[in-house]
Amino acid sequence: MNGRRIQGFLLTGGTQSVLQGTCNRTRGPLDGSILVAPSLDAGLYDAIVASRAVICGSGGLTGHMQSLCRGRGIPVLRVDQADLADLVGEVTLNLASQTVFLGSDAGAGAAGAGAGSPSLEDLGSACAVIADLQDIQTINSCGPKAKRVESFFIREEFLCLAAGLRPLDALHGSPADIAAYGLAVADRLCTFVEALLPDQRLVLRLLDLRSDHAAGVTEQAPVAVEPNPELGLHGARWLLGSAAYRDALHAVLGSLRARLGDDAGRVHLSIPFLNDAKEFTRLMAHLELPAGVPVAAFIETPAAVHATRALCAAGASELFVGTKDLVQFYLAADRTNHLVADSYQTRHPAVLDGVQRVVESARAADTPVRVFSLGADLAHYLERVPTPDGYMMCTAELRQVMLQSQP
Repeated sequence: MNGRRIQGFLLTGGTQSVLQGTCNRTRGPLDGSILVAPSLDAGLYDAIVASRAVICGSGGLTGHMQSLCRGRGIPVLRVDQADLADLVGEVTLNLASQTVFLGSDAGAGAAGAGAGSPSLEDLGSACAVIADLQDIQTINSCGPKAKRVESFFIREEFLCLAAGLRPLDALHGSPADIAAYGLAVADRLCTFVEALLPDQRLVLRLLDLRSDHAAGVTEQAPVAVEPNPELGLHGARWLLGSAAYRDALHAVLGSLRARLGDDAGRVHLSIPFLNDAKEFTRLMAHLELPAGVPVAAFIETPAAVHATRALCAAGASELFVGTKDLVQFYLAADRTNHLVADSYQTRHPAVLDGVQRVVESARAADTPVRVFSLGADLAHYLERVPTPDGYMMCTAELRQVMLQSQP
């Protein structure tokens, strides 16, 4: 089979158009290898971040693990499941042709991924979507332009994966286990804050661990088996039912205040997977947060788009438009299912109309609003969406915009 070329579909790009490596089928981390897996899940975190590239047999453009790869600049190529068995030994990925060559393709030269037209100035108050401390360092090592990045956004579940934490096991344990989890999260956040430049801040998206992802990183706590985890018990609806998480969050905030003093104010919170202002208000009451802690709302369902004005009135400190989820819910197309990839359209007029409504409503309420964009969509969004306060982008794509904006 050596010498065969397999056609695939590129889910995320990288900094090179051609790269070579040895296939890793173990699910464990092998530095510099090409990870091969039927699908990407949270249990593969360590293997993913150690790899040069990933080849998988299923998944969409904006699945959670694909987004992790996009942030790190790790290419992901999807091929037919039937072709995975042939991926052993040395392979060569050609991202331009979206193919994998079985063997070392000596005739393939490496090239840059190419530059887009939007500049850093076009992004407004830029926000980098990160997975770990390394991503903050990557952005802030880009010279003077790094000052244009006002905030760093991290999902709590990604923080847990990078730190080796098992949140559901901890929250299912004793009060001491719950407090220890909160202190571990705070310890990680303190390290992040120390890496910030003056006037930068960190936004923590509260724990939003879907049951299918939780199953891969949970050893003791019960995990529900849901027929449709994307529409299941996660986000705000899960947070509302967890007194243990509330206690852990209090431990996080208390530790931040004790260790950082006034700099604890550089850590803001955001609530995921909301539907309306009633849910936001109930959750704020349930969490019993100290006065003055900024809490943002994530807009990623059509119901939340409709409730934008009410969310602002309910006290959301700012809004983040999560277009990856918004697309799948507007268009009824699972973002992780490659069989409906043609229906998952990030530039669909209905999606852009929803984004425009959010931006206009937020600006009318004088509430800051930031919109997530894939690098490939940025120019399109800049042209068609009324100017928000800023754009959010994954680290590697934002870094590319920063570097091509330098003199």
